[in-house]
Amino acid sequence: MDNKEIDLKKTALHDVHVELGAKMVPFAGFSMPVKYASELEEHFAVRDKAGIFDVSHMGEFFVSGPESLDFLQNVISNDVSRLHTGKIQYACLVNENGGIVDDLLVYKMAENEYMLVVNAGNISKDFSFLTDNKPASVDLVDKSDTLSLLAVQGPKATEILQKLTEIKLEEIPYYSFVKGAIAGIDNVIISATGYTGAGGFELYVSNESAVKLWKEVVNAGKPEGVKPCGLGARDTLRLEKGFCLYGNDIDETTSPLEAGLAWVTKFNKDFLAKDSLLAQKEQGVKRKLVGFKMMERGIPRKGYEICSNDGNVIGQVTSGSQSPVLSEGIGLGYVETAYAKADTEISIGVRNKLLKAKVVKLPFVN
Repeated sequence: MDNKEIDLKKTALHDVHVELGAKMVPFAGFSMPVKYASELEEHFAVRDKAGIFDVSHMGEFFVSGPESLDFLQNVISNDVSRLHTGKIQYACLVNENGGIVDDLLVYKMAENEYMLVVNAGNISKDFSFLTDNKPASVDLVDKSDTLSLLAVQGPKATEILQKLTEIKLEEIPYYSFVKGAIAGIDNVIISATGYTGAGGFELYVSNESAVKLWKEVVNAGKPEGVKPCGLGARDTLRLEKGFCLYGNDIDETTSPLEAGLAWVTKFNKDFLAKDSLLAQKEQGVKRKLVGFKMMERGIPRKGYEICSNDGNVIGQVTSGSQSPVLSEGIGLGYVETAYAKADTEISIGVRNKLLKAKVVKLPFVN
């Protein structure tokens, strides 16, 4: 075992994954399950029935104090003032140049109290960025190392979890949450969110209770065919829905307007990136993130060149895979704005060949 493996963090569920025979890989500084048996089976389990994911590598920050809202309004692209207690918002952390520091979820826990859920690879960067921009009156606490996060996703997820709680799960609207007991464990944040587009819940629980909760969900879901799922299926599921992955499709060199995230960028307030993003909005962006389908047999991968039909390079693939549901190659990538319209024919450079593709409206799978 080399030093890199020794240095990897482990989630509270690490030993459970090893017992289940998962293939463990390094991801964002953690040892994480990429698959248990078949990525394809795990993908279809989530689309058709239900899957359970360990996503405890994600970061959780708690923000509190009388100036919390003003602070978050300044660093976040979305309008946090529109949140009521029990509601969640998708947003971007943005720097003064309009670059995306991270994409995240904002939970309003109570008046002047919020939880921010950030990407695993960005925990220390985000915490530093927030610390540098916060007033002294705002309290910022990183609880990432004390919380586990289980995602139970798929059309049968509600039915499975309902066996374990008295909370009426079907009454929790999308992008809302409640705090309560599930599987005999108190104070679980039960959140109607997910990264698969298949419906379901994300459960925030103390590390001490994570193994119990995982096992209870798996047992309760046996009749419905619940499967433990790894990062491989999570990636193909999110790509079929056209969801951005930080570090691939968005980063500090991309703006929310280029990435199709204008819907979480509100100009009715002052915030760090307002001037640069307003200028970009007025001038028009030079490139846009688009979805595309392969018209010829081939699988697009991150870093492949996107070309116009006359062979000129017009962009680059940021995410790509074979879609399990469509049995076609699909991808996301930035292209010059002139080529961003749906049905525009383009080419993808796959292994020294230019293969035909076309721009399509997202999501790839409804």
